Amino acid sequence: MNTHFPRMISLLRKEQKLSQKQVAADLGISQALLSHYEKGIRECGLDFVVRIADYYSVSCDYLLGRSPDRSGTVLTAEDLPDIEDVGKESAIGSTGLLVMLNKKLISNSLYIIFDLAARTKNRFLISQISNFLMMAVYRCFRMLYATNPKNSPAMFRLPNVLAEGYADAAMRGCAADLECAVSGEAGILHGGEIGEIEPLAVTTQSLGADYPLFSASLLNLVKNAEEHLPH
Repeated sequence: MNTHFPRMISLLRKEQKLSQKQVAADLGISQALLSHYEKGIRECGLDFVVRIADYYSVSCDYLLGRSPDRSGTVLTAEDLPDIEDVGKESAIGSTGLLVMLNKKLISNSLYIIFDLAARTKNRFLISQISNFLMMAVYRCFRMLYATNPKNSPAMFRLPNVLAEGYADAAMRGCAADLECAVSGEAGILHGGEIGEIEPLAVTTQSLGADYPLFSASLLNLVKNAEEHLPH
């Protein structure tokens, strides 16, 4: 059974604020059957996949999780725009292509992350997101630095035996603060100084409209990340 299809047809319906009853009537099936499809209780035929793809104006590949892009486009590194023209820094060969693709996915996605964070108008949330991401980059750099045992440990204030644990704890602290801030409970921990967070209304459609150049990168990154998570 395809696990993406039930999630995607439910997401699309909710994004467009449609009821199961209305969608079922439009597609000529019972509400109970649509509910079963959305919950993954029953599998549908190929004809229904095509019909519901047409109904939501998306591709079948998008519904089936084969592409994170609504049109079904499968991206390559050349398809993704650069925020800055730094092509000369790319390595050569197959690893260079992998570096180029992932660099664009991450840098373009970060553009959206920081823009969305700015829209919350909350300095605490922006700071904690920044601290979390900077710590992730710090950890990656230390791992790369450690590939050569001849590199001087004096590059860093903390020795390796302490740095990884402390960095992990710092990231967990940032994540906890962010969860508290988003849930509205962070004021308890920080004396009510965090302030209000402007709520963000985000859909796959709005991402495409607000970030036409970079939304595909973020959606691909989400897809790639979730493939590394337990199902």
